[in-house]
Amino acid sequence: MSGDDTRTVRAGKRTVRVHRPGKVLFPGAGDAKEYTKGDLVDYYRAVAPFMVPHLRGRPLMLERHPDGVDGPRFMQKNTPDSYPDWIARVEVPKEGGTVCHPVCEDTGTLLYLADQAALTLHRWLSRTGRLERPDRMVFDLDPAGDDFEAVRSAARLLGELLDELALPSWLMTTGSRGLHVVVPLTGSDDSDAVREFSRAVADTLARAHPAALTTAARKKERGQRLYLDVGRNAYAQTAVAPFSVRALPGAPVATPITWSQLDDPAVHARRWSVADAVEQARTRPWAGLSRGGRALGPARRRLDKLRG
Repeated sequence: MSGDDTRTVRAGKRTVRVHRPGKVLFPGAGDAKEYTKGDLVDYYRAVAPFMVPHLRGRPLMLERHPDGVDGPRFMQKNTPDSYPDWIARVEVPKEGGTVCHPVCEDTGTLLYLADQAALTLHRWLSRTGRLERPDRMVFDLDPAGDDFEAVRSAARLLGELLDELALPSWLMTTGSRGLHVVVPLTGSDDSDAVREFSRAVADTLARAHPAALTTAARKKERGQRLYLDVGRNAYAQTAVAPFSVRALPGAPVATPITWSQLDDPAVHARRWSVADAVEQARTRPWAGLSRGGRALGPARRRLDKLRG
């Protein structure tokens, strides 16, 4: 397939033109397979029924790599005027003006963004119309090195604490080194309250396991401890979207998993890639997440009791 040709892809009522589908975005090296833009589009088309529901109504930040993962990276918030009118947008106030974020409402939009070499989509934890009231809370388990056993252990400890607080939680590999622990919310608490609560949870866990866990923002203060990062819960921050491809060799994917899968020794942060993430998606590991939202008031009172 020539790197200079185009192909068209049908997505519902949209037809998306893919430019240079043969362009290599992920060079093959060692055990890592080579993947082209056409491969990226095919993956996102296949995973769209499972991915788009997690994107609808949420402002996006795009991580673009026009020359592939070995080229420069562009983090794009504002939607260019050249994007087609049928791509949804939302105006978000910022200091000195506004930002017009893209919103992915359908498969056509997802494929158009893939054609723009937006390898990874980072989504807000809140939705348009209620931007200051997130319906997701995220704990990012970030190990000091590439030690997934430390991540696995931290996830179990955090899951047990969230269970004590009567907060349902769900897991996602990041496609990089760690895990995200995701808690669905009702949207009744604002971003400041969610971040404050998540920090209190992380601090409680770190104090109980000071040799293994930390909430220290500075890397030099962490040592070899796993970092419990709650910064994504602040207003206007983003988290990598479920089923997003990461800009790493082999095209690993941020993949939802079940708690039982965490016990599988074969599972690690880069376990799934564009080659097999759709198979995992078809098992619907997050079935029920959207119906499990909680308000933080009762959990906050339980946490206060635990902390004495």
